[in-house]
Amino acid sequence: MPRLALTGSRIRAKRTETGMKQAALAKKVGISPAYLNLIEHNKRRIGGKLLLDMARELRVEASALSEGAEAALVATLRDAGSRIDSAELARVDDFAGRFPGWAGVMAAQHARIARLEHTVATLTDRLTHDPFLSTSLHEVLSTAAAIRSTASILAGGDAVEPEWQARFQRNLLEDAKRLAEGAGALVSYLDGAGDVESTLKSPQEELESYLEARGYHLPEVEAGEEVEAEGEVAAYLARYRADAVALPLAPFQAAVAEGLDPVQLAARFGVDPATVLRRLASLPEVDGQAPVGLVTCDASGALLFRKPVEGFPMPQFGAACPLWPLYQALLRPQVPIRAVVQQSGQDAPRFLTYAVAQPRVLTGFDGVQVIESVMLVIPENRAGDLGEGAQPVGTSCRICPRAGCAARREVSILAQEV
Repeated sequence: MPRLALTGSRIRAKRTETGMKQAALAKKVGISPAYLNLIEHNKRRIGGKLLLDMARELRVEASALSEGAEAALVATLRDAGSRIDSAELARVDDFAGRFPGWAGVMAAQHARIARLEHTVATLTDRLTHDPFLSTSLHEVLSTAAAIRSTASILAGGDAVEPEWQARFQRNLLEDAKRLAEGAGALVSYLDGAGDVESTLKSPQEELESYLEARGYHLPEVEAGEEVEAEGEVAAYLARYRADAVALPLAPFQAAVAEGLDPVQLAARFGVDPATVLRRLASLPEVDGQAPVGLVTCDASGALLFRKPVEGFPMPQFGAACPLWPLYQALLRPQVPIRAVVQQSGQDAPRFLTYAVAQPRVLTGFDGVQVIESVMLVIPENRAGDLGEGAQPVGTSCRICPRAGCAARREVSILAQEV
């Protein structure tokens, strides 16, 4: 039932809430109780002066009766109920109009579930692939084993010479300190508390934090200024500077405004498509325009760089879903791939992706060629009309609930598959 046809349901709900009898309201607005009964059961339309009179008697705005629940609330309920029978889904407007309070509760629960699913995905990714976590756990367990071994010697029935006893006690004290420090650092790392986290970041995480704080756009580099940096940040800045020289900001932005086709832009500026994809992801954000995401990997499948975009989660460690065009491009180096994809989940927005793989390092005809794949991720509300359908993809197999996927590498930890 259309939302505009539910005015009667809202009038009945508001009248019941105020404790007013049907006959009393009908008398005040100058209609018969039988006619009001038809209106309240959505069998007669209402508008104009009669709607204004009823709104006045019920002490509400007329728009609250004619429009009811906001479109965003109804849309959220549709997302929450996307797996139920279509006949039930068609009644979501009626439900929102009759019970706006319960509808708000369901919408809030749906949003919380989505946030919790994202948290589970992030923690699972970190617990599964984080090299620091693996090393720290190994250190803690090794130290605990050493303490137990030393303690068993001291607590044994055999006599220990004073010199050796003092040595064992010193070892026990040092191991206990190591255990306390290692456990404390591990807890701080997992909790994300204090200043410890900043000293425990991997080089890739440091680079991503550096860029995220600057919105992935570096005006000082665009202006040709020298920026002091080390490690991964310095390497990224050198590449950013080369891309900015090849694709100057103002002319490139003007060209993008005419059309966002990476292959055409590459031909126009005489560069390779991968450079265009990276440059598109580094442009300054524009108000009202959704930002784009970028991800790169090498031939091993490990992600080298991530610029996340809302609705398209990217694992922080290890490899991602093998169905991503990012990996498909590795099968056809230097051949651009365009694909519309949609991740699993109830809210599942669609994205337009452009991907291309090409050699990054050439060591000669007889040497090893290092291949890098780049994928640009554009939200649907920026990409324009994407037509119907999309390639289903996931984040990583461990947290992907999609059943029957031929590319699955391991069983999902999510109990319910869709």
